[in-house]
Amino acid sequence: MSVYLNGRFLPLAEASIPVLDRGFIFGDGVYELVPVYSNKPFRLAEHLRRLQGSLDGIRLANPHDLEGWRERILQLIALQDFSDQSLYIQVTRGVAPRDHAFPKGVAPTVFMLAQPLVTATPAQKAAGVCAVTAVDNRWLRCNIKAISLLANILLRQQATDVDCAETVMLRDGFLTEGAASNIFVVKDGVLRVPPPSNLMLTGITYDVVLELAAANDIPHEVRAISEAEVRDADELWMTSSTKEIMAIVKLDGVPVGDGVPGPLAQRMEGLYQTFKQQVMRA
Repeated sequence: MSVYLNGRFLPLAEASIPVLDRGFIFGDGVYELVPVYSNKPFRLAEHLRRLQGSLDGIRLANPHDLEGWRERILQLIALQDFSDQSLYIQVTRGVAPRDHAFPKGVAPTVFMLAQPLVTATPAQKAAGVCAVTAVDNRWLRCNIKAISLLANILLRQQATDVDCAETVMLRDGFLTEGAASNIFVVKDGVLRVPPPSNLMLTGITYDVVLELAAANDIPHEVRAISEAEVRDADELWMTSSTKEIMAIVKLDGVPVGDGVPGPLAQRMEGLYQTFKQQVMRA
C-alpha cells in the first residue's frame, strides 16, 4: 500500500514523522476523508473546500492549491490496487520544539493514506442499527475537522460499550450530530436536520441527502431539532461517507417508530445508490 508524505509516494511501512510533529504532540492539525468510487474521488472540490475551511479555522496556510491537491490525490488513487477507496488527508502545523505558540518558518506536514472503502452491506441497512444519546461536551469549534478527536472517541465508545453503532449528541436540549455522523429526523413524512453551525461538522453526505430531497419533492426542514423531537421521531438516520444512509431503529433501548428502517429511509437509500451509480460509476 502506497501513501503520500511531504512530497513523496512511498510504502506505508516506510512512512514516518518526527516525534515533535505538532500533530503528535498537540493534535495540532486537520483532516479530510474522501470516498473514492471506481477510482473517482467523490465531490473532491467540496472536500477540498471543507479542508480549506478547517485550515482557516486553525490559522494554518494551505500547503497546496486546488490543482496541486487534485494532482497528488489522483496519483495516490492510481497507485492502489483497489478501486473503491477511503482517502484520508491530514495536515499538521509541522515539526517544532514543543511550545504552545505557533512556530515560525515551519513547513506543515502533509500525509495521505488510501484504504479500501468499506460501506454497510444491504443486510445491515435492512436491519438498521441501535444508538445511544449523550450530552455533547465537546469544544465550541466542531465545524473544524480537527485531528484531536478524543471527545468524539469517548462519546462514540459509549455506544460501542453497549454494542450500538452511534452516539447521538444533544447540547442544551437540542440535537447536534452523531459522534461520527450527521443525524436526520423524520416525523409525519417530513425530513428534518439541524442547520450548519459551529456546533457540528456538516458532512458531504448531509449535503447530498438534502439535494436529493429537494430534487425528489421530499418535504424537508433545516432547523433546530429539540431532544423531544429526536425521541418522538418516526425515523432516525445517521449519514456519513461510509455509513451512507443508515437507519437507527433503537435509541437508548427504545424502538424508533416501528423498530425497523422506515419508508423514507428506504426511499432515500434507493435515491442515494442511484445517484452514486449515475455520478460515480458511469
